[in-house]
Amino acid sequence: MPESIVHAQLVRYLVAVLQWLFRDALCAICENFAFFPPPEQLGPSVAPDIAVIKGVASRPLTSWRVQTTGPAPHVVFEILSAETWKKDLAEKPDLYARLGVHEYFAYDPTPSPLASATRKRLFGWRRDPLLERMAALVPNDDGFLWSEELASFLVPDEQLLRLFDRHRQRRLTEAEAQAIARQAAERRAEALAEKLRSLGVNPDQL
Repeated sequence: MPESIVHAQLVRYLVAVLQWLFRDALCAICENFAFFPPPEQLGPSVAPDIAVIKGVASRPLTSWRVQTTGPAPHVVFEILSAETWKKDLAEKPDLYARLGVHEYFAYDPTPSPLASATRKRLFGWRRDPLLERMAALVPNDDGFLWSEELASFLVPDEQLLRLFDRHRQRRLTEAEAQAIARQAAERRAEALAEKLRSLGVNPDQL
């Protein structure tokens, strides 16, 4: 179905952005990976679309028990769908708070917002460590949410969810960064060639 294609494309894009963002850091980025609560805590497992766990390396595991395997995810993302959006918005904030997740973001990539009462596409929460509950994040005047854990603004862009740094520069994927670097190198080479020609030197004969 078109919705599932959009969902998969957005997950792949966000994972690529996050992998490049944390390329120089120890960080595990998981897709649809099962997290279980700590041994002393009753509750179901949960498998967010994307989970970011800072300070640990990716390992070939089949599941993750908080405190036993490692810490709770610092950030989780859920991509809303017609089947899951009510649970993602109504139940998941409390579930992730009990698990110890620091920040939770939910995004709706569909053409018409599923949460028609709010007309919003982007939702975010940050865990209050004293109350051990999620508090809803308030967007800025542009409708962006700030993630402390990702040091990034989250910006709705139709079917995509973009990340921007404090200076409003878009966070890139590795492929995008490499393409920009190639274009910059080509411009520098062409500028040098033009300079040599202006001095009467044919760069093609060097």
